[in-house]
Amino acid sequence: MRTELVSEPGLADHPNEDFASVGLPASGQGGSLVVLDGVTPPRSGTGCLHSVPWFTARLGGALTELTVSLPDVPLADALSRAIARTSAAHAETCDLSHPRTPQATVVLARWSPARVEYLVLSDSALLVEGPDGAVSTVLDDRLARLPRSALATDAMIDAGLRNKEGGFFTAAADPSVAARAVTGVLPRDAVRTLAALTDGAARWVEKFREGDWADCLALLRKQGAQALVDRVRDLERTDAAGGRAHLGRSKTHDDATVVYAEL
Repeated sequence: MRTELVSEPGLADHPNEDFASVGLPASGQGGSLVVLDGVTPPRSGTGCLHSVPWFTARLGGALTELTVSLPDVPLADALSRAIARTSAAHAETCDLSHPRTPQATVVLARWSPARVEYLVLSDSALLVEGPDGAVSTVLDDRLARLPRSALATDAMIDAGLRNKEGGFFTAAADPSVAARAVTGVLPRDAVRTLAALTDGAARWVEKFREGDWADCLALLRKQGAQALVDRVRDLERTDAAGGRAHLGRSKTHDDATVVYAEL
């Protein structure tokens, strides 16, 4: 097995709001990966005393433990338990009903000698390569399918779309959101490689159109996760200088995280 993990803040003087881990059980059989992309809050506040990195560290830590220690518990149930555990840690001090209470996108994958399970919630990506080299992508595209006009302001998003039916969902304070995730199970012999990317790293495909998802996985295999993040940073700098201004992103540089695992 080969695993590689890179997580880099968008700005050196700002905390990284992403979380990533790879867990390998003591049995030596199987493993799991966890990738979270913390949602940067608006300046108007979140109703919470804690930062996004505080939240992603606790949610990610709980998911790392639960996906390894409870291998027979489905990933959606593990996510539900992890959200409940994290919410309990600050329910007495914070307003968890606030639409911008700390929250994150989620990618989970867990493999055993028999199968590979996966879960994706919101706009991070999971790449799955089969033994024949074919690459499929697991996406939760609800946010991408919303009309741009509906995303014009934070107030519009929070009032009508964030963690609401007809909108999109993130892991925040409500454990029931785990049932909204995209999930599935594959035979173990149908999977050769997994790669999880936050949207800051997935920009290489989704924003800058440097290649498709198969090209992205090939780059990760040949040059490594750091090379992908470095290339994204180069493209962002070019964009900021005006070369790709038509892409219209809200951030020049975003936190970028990649977990790559050859099973």
